[in-house]
Amino acid sequence: MMGSILIVDDEASIRELLRFNLQKEGYVVSEAADGLEALQLIKQQRPDLVLLDLMLPGMDGLEVCRRIKGQQGTAGIPIIMLTAKNEEVDKVLGLELGADDYQTKPFGLRELMARVKAVLRRSQKGSHGHSEISMGALKMNFSRYEAWLDKEKLELTPKEYELLKLFITNTDRVFSREQLLEKVWGYEYFGDTRTVDVHVRHLRAKLAAAPEVAEAIETVRGVGYRFQDI
Repeated sequence: MMGSILIVDDEASIRELLRFNLQKEGYVVSEAADGLEALQLIKQQRPDLVLLDLMLPGMDGLEVCRRIKGQQGTAGIPIIMLTAKNEEVDKVLGLELGADDYQTKPFGLRELMARVKAVLRRSQKGSHGHSEISMGALKMNFSRYEAWLDKEKLELTPKEYELLKLFITNTDRVFSREQLLEKVWGYEYFGDTRTVDVHVRHLRAKLAAAPEVAEAIETVRGVGYRFQDI
C-alpha cells in the first residue's frame, strides 16, 4: 500500500484525471468538491496527503489549508496546493500557512506524480528520528553537529549548518525566505530577507567542491529556495 490521498478540487474532470493516475500508481484515493467536504473527510480518514485546489467555491483552499495546519490532529498531514493562478503571492501565502509544495495548473502529470512521491517520502522520513543523513557527497551528523563533503569536514557557521540541515531533511520542499528566517533565525529576527540570500550564497560556495550538492540548492524565483533530491 503506497498511501492514501485526498483530492480537493471543484472540477470533476480534474478529480477524475488525478484519481485515475494516482490509483494506477497504487494510491488509495478519495475526493472532495469543496472545502467543507474536504475537512469532514480529513477528520474521518486522516489521508497521508492532500492535493488542494486554491480556487474552491465557498471556503477557498487557503482557508482549508489554514484549518488543516491549525488543528493538532491534522497539522502533520502534508499538502500540495493546486492553483490556476500564477501569482507569486498565492504560492508564498500558501507556503506560509504550512503547505508543503505547490503545482501550477495546467500541470504535467509526470511532474505532479514526482512531487507527490517526494512529499510523501519526506513526510515518512520526518516521522522517524535519525542522527545522520547522507546525500551524494554530503554527510551530516546531527548528534555531533558536523557536516562533511566527501572526506573534508565543512567549516560552517551555526546558521549555515542549521540552514543546510533544514534543506537536507526536507528535500524538494519549497521554503519562502520568510519561512527560512523563522525556522533558522527564529521569530525574534526582524532583519530583511537578504540575510537568507547571503547565507545561501555562502553555502553554495562551501559546497562547490561537489557541484551536484551545491547546485541542489535551487532558487525558486519569486518564492524562495528548495533543496533538490540528488
